[in-house]
Amino acid sequence: MHSHNHSHHHSHDKNERIGWTFFLNVTFTIIEFIGGWLTNSTAIMADAVHDLGDSISIGFAWLMSHFSDKQASSTYSYGYKRLSLFGALINSVVLIAGSIFILVEAIPRLLNPEMPMVEGMLGLALLGVSVNGYAVYKLKAGTTLNEKVLTWHLLEDVLGWVAVLIVSIILMFVDWPILDPLLSIAFTLFILFNVLKNLRSTLALFLQASPDKETQAKITEALLSKPEVREVHHLHYWSLDGESHVLTVHLVLSALYDVPKLQSLKQVISEDLSSFDLSHTTIEFEFPNEICRDA
Repeated sequence: MHSHNHSHHHSHDKNERIGWTFFLNVTFTIIEFIGGWLTNSTAIMADAVHDLGDSISIGFAWLMSHFSDKQASSTYSYGYKRLSLFGALINSVVLIAGSIFILVEAIPRLLNPEMPMVEGMLGLALLGVSVNGYAVYKLKAGTTLNEKVLTWHLLEDVLGWVAVLIVSIILMFVDWPILDPLLSIAFTLFILFNVLKNLRSTLALFLQASPDKETQAKITEALLSKPEVREVHHLHYWSLDGESHVLTVHLVLSALYDVPKLQSLKQVISEDLSSFDLSHTTIEFEFPNEICRDA
């Protein structure tokens, strides 16, 4: 028994969100490089390099997101949705590398802090918070892992610019340039911690782990609740991209039922599983004393 859920996940909106984010990031990265040079701020220049990496990653994610919506083929029978998951994995790795780069740039400044052009820092910080904050708002509507990882990319930038904003205001009144690298390090470590958690779930899904143990238990319970089902085995519940889930399972029947009874059972099971929003469902019936070929 095979069923296919044709529900759409607003793929056009998803691609549009990532596309907007890409163009915003590229444009602002160029502004950052110019602004960093004009203000003589190594922190802004370092953030510009980081944003350049973000732009490349977001562009890659946009490409992967586009290909992930291609129709299934005889070669790729489940379609290309796992490309989106692959994009999320690559983006996590790039973001971790970018965070390490920021730490390498910021830590030496603790020993030899320099006073930048504070007014220019303040202006760029306000622009940075606005641009990246808007990009986070656009991506926050997304539900895929790819979009969640990209949101962390941009949230890191927002918090980084908040740090620059706070430091630039303080530096207008006191001569404490060391606050800049201190706040940059604190925000970067915070984001790094969250991205590592995201990377862990992405890797688990990439290795076809169950997306939710509780849901898997409920599915098993729903299948076993039928008096016609004696046993459930070879149940595989995994995810294509963190959003589209797949279920395959063998059901051992409690008796030798006729075709009308099996058709009725299939309909009841289909209705019960509809609440779990499965993209692909494949269920095999096994009759009593039948040897499972996958045993």
